[in-house]
Amino acid sequence: MELIEAMRSQNACRYYRPDPVPEGVFYAAVEAARFGPQGGNRQPVRFLIVTDVDKKRQLAEWYLVPWKAYFAAASAGEESLTAGSGDEKATTITMTNPHKALADADNFADHFGEHPAIVVVLADIANTHPTDTDLGRLSIVGGASVYPAAQNFCLALRDQGVATTLTTLLCMYEPQVKELLGIPEELSTAAFIVAGYPVKAFPTKLFRRPVEEIAFLNGLDRPLTKG
Repeated sequence: MELIEAMRSQNACRYYRPDPVPEGVFYAAVEAARFGPQGGNRQPVRFLIVTDVDKKRQLAEWYLVPWKAYFAAASAGEESLTAGSGDEKATTITMTNPHKALADADNFADHFGEHPAIVVVLADIANTHPTDTDLGRLSIVGGASVYPAAQNFCLALRDQGVATTLTTLLCMYEPQVKELLGIPEELSTAAFIVAGYPVKAFPTKLFRRPVEEIAFLNGLDRPLTKG
């Protein structure tokens, strides 16, 4: 499939068929994902694919705790509280059909342990190179060596007809997750990607802010236009 088509239709899928994703499909996705940019070519990212029923069930138990807290707040109208893949989730709930989006996300959470695969994106923090640790705010730069590979992975799965949803809620349970899955001390959890074949066809249109609201030229007072 064309790259732009994949980028424009790679949504956060909430409903998956029970069919397992073949190991070869994951292999092909990782083979492509590993070319994501990272500082100094240190290659800190690892992918741990979890299909074991009992392990998925335990991950689901942990996932539901923070999700249900978010769900209760969002249901009460406190949509500024964010969860999972960040502000995009709250924005989507607010700006599209809020009831349907929230209900779909809740259904996704209730069946979290039943999804075909949960891919743990791991990072060797020592092999990232954050340059913003002294700015007096939350450091985010280290993720530049991690999340491009995660996005490549999702796009490579999309190319093979596999849907995904990226969440970070389970990072709150990193010590427990590492013990459950035998993850060594030097690796940290960066994201969890649910993967499987979607129940419905991929969307043809996703809601996103227009270019003029997110891109600017030489200053934030001049929106980027087609010219």
